[in-house]
Amino acid sequence: MGLKPLEDRIVVKRYESEEKSEGGIFLPDTAKEKPQKGEVVAVGEGKILESGERSTMSLKKGDKILFGKYSGTEITIGKEEFIIMRESEVLAKIKK
Repeated sequence: MGLKPLEDRIVVKRYESEEKSEGGIFLPDTAKEKPQKGEVVAVGEGKILESGERSTMSLKKGDKILFGKYSGTEITIGKEEFIIMRESEVLAKIKK
């Protein structure tokens, strides 16, 4: 991918939206909501603290996460869409 986030930022690949509803109805593109789930594809080195040390990141590449509807900044590289956000914007880590 060639994208390295700085400090406490992460790069997330959003999961694809569902093609049909829970009731089995197929959804047109205009009715689909963007999912608030994704996978971490790159992680920064951590924020520099006042003491001069770097904080450790609690997320790593491959983690599945939940994030807020308006979290981060959406970017497009090639034909793929990603979100760059701060680690603090992540709401939860999805366990397997």
